[in-house]
Amino acid sequence: MIDARIQTDVRSALILPLATKLGPVHIAVTEKAKALAIWRDVVGLEIIAETGNLLTLGAGGTPLIVLETGATRPSVPRTIGLYHVAIHVPTRPDLAQMAVRALQRQVQISPTDHLVSEAIYLWDLDHNGIEITFETPWRGTLADPKLGHYAVTTEGKPHSGREPIDLDGLLDELGDKPVLVPSMPAGTRIGHVHVHVNDLHMAMDFYRDVIGFAGFLLITSFGMGDVGLDYAPHTIAFNIWSGENAALPPAGAAGLRWFTIVLPDTATLDGVRTRLAAAKAPVSEIDGGIETQDPFGNRIKLLRA
Repeated sequence: MIDARIQTDVRSALILPLATKLGPVHIAVTEKAKALAIWRDVVGLEIIAETGNLLTLGAGGTPLIVLETGATRPSVPRTIGLYHVAIHVPTRPDLAQMAVRALQRQVQISPTDHLVSEAIYLWDLDHNGIEITFETPWRGTLADPKLGHYAVTTEGKPHSGREPIDLDGLLDELGDKPVLVPSMPAGTRIGHVHVHVNDLHMAMDFYRDVIGFAGFLLITSFGMGDVGLDYAPHTIAFNIWSGENAALPPAGAAGLRWFTIVLPDTATLDGVRTRLAAAKAPVSEIDGGIETQDPFGNRIKLLRA
């Protein structure tokens, strides 16, 4: 059975201001060298700061990923936590540059055409999921899943959302004599975070009604839902692919420590705090904002810009 809810009037349903954005994502890894082999050398993030066992990586001077070294084991399958973090690039040639860095180092990638975006999936050496995304909303829109397909082109043709990217065509973006670059450009950002949960409806209720995103999509037959701001497909996505009985990973495992939502003003932060209290969600005051957890234990820091 398909239970699909597509929000058509996003602005009227949205509680969070459109100026809301995602901040740095904190991820535990086992070793610095292993982590940098993917996050720096393939993804293309630069080291901005190193303090103790924390490595802050970013692009154009903006922090995007904070790696916490010292995990005692790789991420554990079929647990609550990170499915992937999506790093969105400004241009299609930036996506092509990342593909070249991966191919040069023989790192496995999965280039996928979602129609509304093009994405390259890969994993670090501790099995943390990564998506590099170039948004292409002019090519089409998400479709009603009850019609049997994920998206529809501007010409009205159905699209599965899971087509392979023409890798040769992508690399053609770099021209006949490409100048290869080692790093992501300024303007690269955290576009969305996709987490494992164990109840889709509970996740939708939390991220839509408590945090305040617009609910874009919930497909129980596919086991996935997502919420966002003014542009589909999502800012936060969630799935139940780890299973109904998925639990938090064991202590010491690599994986998500927390992700950050940056709110534009104090009034918005106060509104989220009030809704969290009404929902009896855990709330801790931290410097610049609050920390909470979704109903499954995924940690979230909500900070005032």
